[in-house]
Amino acid sequence: MDAFYHRFSELFAQIGLSREPADIRAFIEKNSPLSAEVRLEDAPFWSAAQATLLREKLQDDADWSEVVDQLNAALRAMHN
Repeated sequence: MDAFYHRFSELFAQIGLSREPADIRAFIEKNSPLSAEVRLEDAPFWSAAQATLLREKLQDDADWSEVVDQLNAALRAMHN
């Protein structure tokens, strides 16, 4: 199986959000920090379709899991 590296911007496009760097930063700043008790895919700011897509990426697609983990970490960090 070939491994692929996916960019953060590609994940945002997959979940139907802007892939522009400024928009990604704004989204993360607006929705951070995500509580440790909340799973990434259960965060209240996702639509049902976005949450499902994230679940699928984490469960079924190793190619995407690294970038989803990066998103998870970014949303749990404190931003100024």
